[in-house]
Amino acid sequence: MNNKFWQHIQFLPLALVAIMALTRFHHFGSAFSLPDATLAVFFLAGMAFSGFWFFALLLLEAGMIDYLAITQFSVSDFCISPAYVCLIPTYAAMWFAGRYCSTFKALRFADSFKTFGLATIATTVAFVVSNGSFYVLSDRFGQLSWTQYLTQSAQYYPLYICAALIYIVIGLAIVKLWKAMHLVTTVES
Repeated sequence: MNNKFWQHIQFLPLALVAIMALTRFHHFGSAFSLPDATLAVFFLAGMAFSGFWFFALLLLEAGMIDYLAITQFSVSDFCISPAYVCLIPTYAAMWFAGRYCSTFKALRFADSFKTFGLATIATTVAFVVSNGSFYVLSDRFGQLSWTQYLTQSAQYYPLYICAALIYIVIGLAIVKLWKAMHLVTTVES
Protein backbone atom coordinates (compact mmCIF):
# COMPACT_ATOMS: atom_id res chain seq x y z
CA MET A 1 0.00 0.00 0.00
CA ASN A 2 1.91 2.99 -1.16
CA ASN A 3 1.03 6.49 -0.11
CA LYS A 4 -0.01 7.43 -3.67
CA PHE A 5 -2.77 4.86 -3.45
CA TRP A 6 -3.91 6.08 -0.04
CA GLN A 7 -4.19 9.60 -1.44
CA HIS A 8 -6.84 8.35 -3.89
CA ILE A 9 -9.08 7.57 -0.95
CA GLN A 10 -9.95 11.17 -0.23
CA PHE A 11 -12.63 10.31 2.29
CA LEU A 12 -10.20 8.35 4.47
CA PRO A 13 -9.34 11.13 6.97
CA LEU A 14 -13.02 11.89 7.53
CA ALA A 15 -13.85 8.18 7.82
CA LEU A 16 -11.15 7.62 10.45
CA VAL A 17 -12.25 10.66 12.46
CA ALA A 18 -15.88 9.50 12.27
CA ILE A 19 -15.07 5.94 13.32
CA MET A 20 -13.25 7.18 16.40
CA ALA A 21 -16.09 9.58 17.22
CA LEU A 22 -18.68 6.82 16.92
CA THR A 23 -16.84 4.20 18.98
CA ARG A 24 -14.71 5.93 21.62
CA PHE A 25 -17.40 6.16 24.29
CA HIS A 26 -17.01 2.55 25.51
CA HIS A 27 -13.77 0.54 25.58
CA PHE A 28 -15.26 -2.87 24.93
CA GLY A 29 -18.65 -1.93 23.55
CA SER A 30 -22.06 -2.72 24.92
CA ALA A 31 -25.43 -3.85 23.70
CA PHE A 32 -25.82 -0.37 22.19
CA SER A 33 -22.30 0.52 21.07
CA LEU A 34 -19.35 -0.87 19.17
CA PRO A 35 -15.97 -1.42 20.85
CA ASP A 36 -13.51 1.46 20.77
CA ALA A 37 -11.69 1.68 17.42
CA THR A 38 -9.14 4.29 18.51
CA LEU A 39 -6.10 1.99 18.36
CA ALA A 40 -7.01 0.80 14.87
CA VAL A 41 -7.66 4.38 13.75
CA PHE A 42 -4.15 5.42 14.82
CA PHE A 43 -2.64 2.37 13.12
CA LEU A 44 -4.51 2.87 9.84
CA ALA A 45 -3.83 6.63 9.91
CA GLY A 46 -0.14 5.87 10.39
CA MET A 47 -0.25 3.67 7.30
CA ALA A 48 -1.95 6.34 5.22
CA PHE A 49 -0.43 9.64 6.31
CA SER A 50 3.24 10.48 6.71
CA GLY A 51 2.80 13.86 8.38
CA PHE A 52 2.25 14.26 12.10
CA TRP A 53 -0.57 16.74 11.54
CA PHE A 54 -3.13 13.94 11.40
CA PHE A 55 -1.62 12.24 14.46
CA ALA A 56 -2.02 15.53 16.36
CA LEU A 57 -5.56 15.95 15.06
CA LEU A 58 -6.51 12.44 16.23
CA LEU A 59 -4.99 13.10 19.68
CA LEU A 60 -7.02 16.29 19.92
CA GLU A 61 -10.16 14.44 18.83
CA ALA A 62 -9.61 11.69 21.42
CA GLY A 63 -9.23 14.28 24.17
CA MET A 64 -12.32 16.18 23.05
CA ILE A 65 -14.42 13.01 22.90
CA ASP A 66 -13.30 12.01 26.39
CA TYR A 67 -14.08 15.48 27.70
CA LEU A 68 -17.56 15.43 26.14
CA ALA A 69 -18.23 11.87 27.29
CA ILE A 70 -17.43 12.78 30.89
CA THR A 71 -19.02 16.23 31.04
CA GLN A 72 -22.07 15.72 28.81
CA PHE A 73 -22.85 11.99 28.74
CA SER A 74 -22.13 10.89 32.34
CA VAL A 75 -19.30 8.54 31.38
CA SER A 76 -17.12 7.73 34.41
CA ASP A 77 -13.94 9.75 34.82
CA PHE A 78 -12.15 6.87 36.59
CA CYS A 79 -9.50 6.64 33.85
CA ILE A 80 -8.66 10.36 33.98
CA SER A 81 -5.51 10.70 36.04
CA PRO A 82 -1.91 11.83 35.55
CA ALA A 83 -1.53 8.62 33.48
CA TYR A 84 -3.84 10.06 30.82
CA VAL A 85 -0.85 11.78 29.19
CA CYS A 86 0.62 8.31 28.56
CA LEU A 87 -2.04 7.78 25.93
CA ILE A 88 0.26 9.81 23.67
CA PRO A 89 2.95 7.07 23.59
CA THR A 90 0.19 4.44 23.54
CA TYR A 91 -1.25 5.87 20.33
CA ALA A 92 2.22 6.66 18.98
CA ALA A 93 3.04 2.93 19.16
CA MET A 94 0.08 2.26 16.89
CA TRP A 95 0.88 5.19 14.59
CA PHE A 96 4.54 4.25 14.12
CA ALA A 97 3.69 0.59 13.55
CA GLY A 98 1.28 1.76 10.86
CA ARG A 99 3.98 4.02 9.40
CA TYR A 100 6.34 1.06 9.21
CA CYS A 101 3.66 -1.12 7.61
CA SER A 102 3.10 1.54 4.94
CA THR A 103 6.35 0.34 3.38
CA PHE A 104 4.62 -2.85 2.29
CA LYS A 105 3.63 -2.00 -1.27
CA ALA A 106 0.93 -4.61 -1.82
CA LEU A 107 -1.66 -6.44 0.18
CA ARG A 108 -0.29 -9.83 -0.78
CA PHE A 109 -0.48 -12.59 1.81
CA ALA A 110 3.09 -12.04 3.04
CA ASP A 111 2.54 -8.29 3.42
CA SER A 112 -0.78 -8.83 5.13
CA PHE A 113 0.81 -11.34 7.49
CA LYS A 114 3.59 -8.88 8.39
CA THR A 115 1.07 -6.09 8.88
CA PHE A 116 -1.11 -8.26 11.12
CA GLY A 117 1.93 -9.37 13.13
CA LEU A 118 3.17 -5.82 13.61
CA ALA A 119 -0.34 -4.65 14.50
CA THR A 120 -0.49 -7.39 17.15
CA ILE A 121 2.87 -6.34 18.59
CA ALA A 122 1.94 -2.64 18.54
CA THR A 123 -1.41 -3.33 20.21
CA THR A 124 0.34 -5.34 22.91
CA VAL A 125 2.81 -2.48 23.47
CA ALA A 126 -0.13 -0.06 23.63
CA PHE A 127 -1.83 -2.27 26.23
CA VAL A 128 1.31 -2.46 28.38
CA VAL A 129 1.98 1.29 28.16
CA SER A 130 -1.59 2.37 28.90
CA ASN A 131 -2.22 -0.15 31.68
CA GLY A 132 1.26 0.06 33.20
CA SER A 133 1.18 3.85 33.33
CA PHE A 134 -2.32 3.77 34.81
CA TYR A 135 -1.12 1.47 37.61
CA VAL A 136 2.00 3.54 38.31
CA LEU A 137 0.59 7.06 37.93
CA SER A 138 -3.13 6.98 38.71
CA ASP A 139 -2.96 6.36 42.47
CA ARG A 140 -6.17 4.32 42.18
CA PHE A 141 -4.91 0.97 43.37
CA GLY A 142 -3.76 1.55 46.95
CA GLN A 143 -2.23 -1.64 48.30
CA LEU A 144 -2.69 -3.69 45.12
CA SER A 145 0.68 -5.20 44.20
CA TRP A 146 2.08 -5.09 40.67
CA THR A 147 1.48 -8.85 40.33
CA GLN A 148 -2.12 -8.51 41.49
CA TYR A 149 -2.67 -5.63 39.09
CA LEU A 150 -1.19 -7.58 36.16
CA THR A 151 -3.40 -10.56 36.97
CA GLN A 152 -6.44 -8.32 37.22
CA SER A 153 -5.75 -6.30 34.07
CA ALA A 154 -4.73 -9.34 31.98
CA GLN A 155 -8.40 -10.30 31.70
CA TYR A 156 -8.93 -7.22 29.52
CA TYR A 157 -6.10 -7.99 27.11
CA PRO A 158 -8.05 -10.39 24.83
CA LEU A 159 -10.87 -7.86 24.34
CA TYR A 160 -8.40 -5.01 23.90
CA ILE A 161 -6.35 -6.75 21.23
CA CYS A 162 -9.28 -8.41 19.45
CA ALA A 163 -11.19 -5.17 18.98
CA ALA A 164 -8.14 -3.37 17.55
CA LEU A 165 -7.15 -6.24 15.26
CA ILE A 166 -10.68 -6.80 13.96
CA TYR A 167 -10.97 -3.12 13.04
CA ILE A 168 -7.53 -3.19 11.39
CA VAL A 169 -8.40 -6.31 9.36
CA ILE A 170 -11.71 -4.75 8.29
CA GLY A 171 -9.93 -1.51 7.36
CA LEU A 172 -7.30 -3.34 5.31
CA ALA A 173 -9.97 -5.46 3.62
CA ILE A 174 -11.86 -2.32 2.63
CA VAL A 175 -8.63 -0.81 1.26
CA LYS A 176 -7.91 -4.01 -0.69
CA LEU A 177 -11.43 -3.99 -2.14
CA TRP A 178 -11.17 -0.29 -2.96
CA LYS A 179 -7.78 -0.87 -4.58
CA ALA A 180 -9.16 -3.74 -6.66
CA MET A 181 -12.13 -1.63 -7.76
CA HIS A 182 -9.81 1.29 -8.58
CA LEU A 183 -7.58 -0.99 -10.71
CA VAL A 184 -10.61 -2.34 -12.58
CA THR A 185 -11.93 1.15 -13.35
CA THR A 186 -8.43 2.32 -14.38
CA VAL A 187 -8.01 -0.62 -16.75
CA GLU A 188 -11.49 -0.06 -18.24
CA SER A 189 -10.83 3.64 -18.84
